[in-house]
Amino acid sequence: MTQLPSPNSPIPNRVSEIESSVTNRLSFRSRWSELLEQARQAQPPITPEVYVHLWERCRDQFQSENQLTPIWFPNDRDLKESNIHQWMRELGMEKFSEFHQWTTSSRVAFWTDAVEKLEVKFNREPEKILNDDAGAAKAIWFDQARLNIAESCFSARPTDIAILFQKPGHPIQRQTYQELRERANRVANSLVNAGCEPGDAIAVVMPMTAWSVAIYLGIVLAGCSVVSIADSFAAPEISTRLTISNAKFVFTYDHQNRARKKLPLFEKVTTATEIPAIVLNADQTLSCTLRPQDIAWSDFLAAETEFACVDCASNDTINILFSSGTTGDPKAIPWNHTTPIKCAIDGYCHQNIHPGDVCAWPTNLGWMMGPWLIFASLMNKATIALYEDAPSGVEFGKFIQEARVTMLGVVPTIVKAWEASGCMNDLDWSTIKCFSSTGESSQANTMIFLSSLANIKPVIEYCGGTEIGGGYVSSVDVLPNVPAAFNSPAVGLDFLLIDPVDHSLSEQGEVFLIPPSIGLSDRLINRDHFETYYANTPSLPNTSQLRRHGDYFRRFLTAQGPVFEAGGRADDTMNLGGIKISSAEIERVLNQVESVTESAAVSYSPTTGPDQLIIFAVLDHETDVEQLQKEMNQALKTELNPLFKVHSVIQVTAMPRTASGKVMRRKLRDQIA
Repeated sequence: MTQLPSPNSPIPNRVSEIESSVTNRLSFRSRWSELLEQARQAQPPITPEVYVHLWERCRDQFQSENQLTPIWFPNDRDLKESNIHQWMRELGMEKFSEFHQWTTSSRVAFWTDAVEKLEVKFNREPEKILNDDAGAAKAIWFDQARLNIAESCFSARPTDIAILFQKPGHPIQRQTYQELRERANRVANSLVNAGCEPGDAIAVVMPMTAWSVAIYLGIVLAGCSVVSIADSFAAPEISTRLTISNAKFVFTYDHQNRARKKLPLFEKVTTATEIPAIVLNADQTLSCTLRPQDIAWSDFLAAETEFACVDCASNDTINILFSSGTTGDPKAIPWNHTTPIKCAIDGYCHQNIHPGDVCAWPTNLGWMMGPWLIFASLMNKATIALYEDAPSGVEFGKFIQEARVTMLGVVPTIVKAWEASGCMNDLDWSTIKCFSSTGESSQANTMIFLSSLANIKPVIEYCGGTEIGGGYVSSVDVLPNVPAAFNSPAVGLDFLLIDPVDHSLSEQGEVFLIPPSIGLSDRLINRDHFETYYANTPSLPNTSQLRRHGDYFRRFLTAQGPVFEAGGRADDTMNLGGIKISSAEIERVLNQVESVTESAAVSYSPTTGPDQLIIFAVLDHETDVEQLQKEMNQALKTELNPLFKVHSVIQVTAMPRTASGKVMRRKLRDQIA
């Protein structure tokens, strides 16, 4: 619990002032609701710290510091504005548990309703919504349908705002749906002029900008597939992904403006590949010299703003994304024309996105949340808000304020930085209806602070994966919101927690999904899909074949219903700063550092916060460990990603191993603990 400041501080005075205006209540919910109403009306406005102290004092009076205490309860107005609540009323349902059961037991009815609500455009209606004749692992959605899912991103009125974007030091710019469609059409025409054909893979190594969105949609309209590569990757990692995907072109910028620095991007791409690059200029003119095979953006972009989108099958690839497995190469996961429906219905139900909402989520097309943001916003007729710089400072906060953002997505690490600096404390984020958090495990105190930045609004925890096309566990706004916890499986999907020892159902254990669902991948480009997700999964009575996911979760029963907490990865894949990566990829780089004979990368979280990267190392001679750690960090920065940092290095004489020779990382984690 956060310690109250000294009695001379103004915070206790504000807390006492608000508490004295509220009568004692018999329940936590009623007292907290009344305290919150008084706090929101207080003048001058109270600070986030006061909100936090009010909630903790009220919680302690009723809950004895129970960490599963809700911070937000839906009122009548919240329920009236809830997409889920409205859907439940249409079906004549009173309880959310009944609604969720319907979404998983009546899959055809649920997804039929979903595509109607999202106004998905089909050029030919499907013969079957779900064809699972070959089993859940090989389910086909919208069998025999013809569509191009990018068309469904333009159902809003042409004059509605599709994107709000801002460069540092410049005013906010607005782009209508019609303008975005014309830009995407110009990109599609340009690809055809460059000799691209439907099915070609076109890479994007760019920060998230307004042009990135148009390029992404233009590639899909042309019947091609986007190869999503994060601009933060080092050249070798970019090269690996371009090779796996067999990309024909790569879109990139000459450089990236980030935190008042110009970071070379074209140079990194050309170090990685000989593939022709289509190069945009970040500023007024190009700041690099192109190779003979490269094309300047001004020469590439066609003027024609009309384009008849390419008609596709429902399972044609639109996007190739990458997620780490347990070997050195990343898994290449194709999204098809149905995957965005999962993104959009998650946004509709869990983030409660409405037409006209403004959605911001600092992300990148190289991670699934970049494409997710495009589809979840545009297919729900909302506005994407993009700040074209780092989200760490007050400038980003002012953009959120001035853009009147209604849904703000975060990674917990960013929120921790805001909390430490206090940079967002004096801003007006009252237009925010909800936050959403993904990418890494949250800490309750951090999420309470985040909620207080908007006068206590729900923080929708959202956990899933690239191979799911969205979330499998999240929260909904028709149930109380517990900080850093999940209050429901995702709509249309369910899972079981299975004890890793005896393979029985458990209140804590490894997550296994219950297929089928739209969004679940059905193939991998460079792996055996069945072996990766379905082979040797537990077999339980009255359940279809389960799908492996790899997370470890705990379930708690509360007065409001079940609540779930994340417990990290069950396998050797780790999560560093919101980026999934396998231990093998880390070790491949670190084993090249001088004096390192063998290394074992282990992620460890002493709390529920971001994972720490701990390296166990067998050395061939005595070495200064601090210097070794610096060398390892430099290697990771150069070869993998500058966001990866070694927290500590532990020297060992040998690794603990199984009888088959595999490193026993659980024993290493036990040593840390």
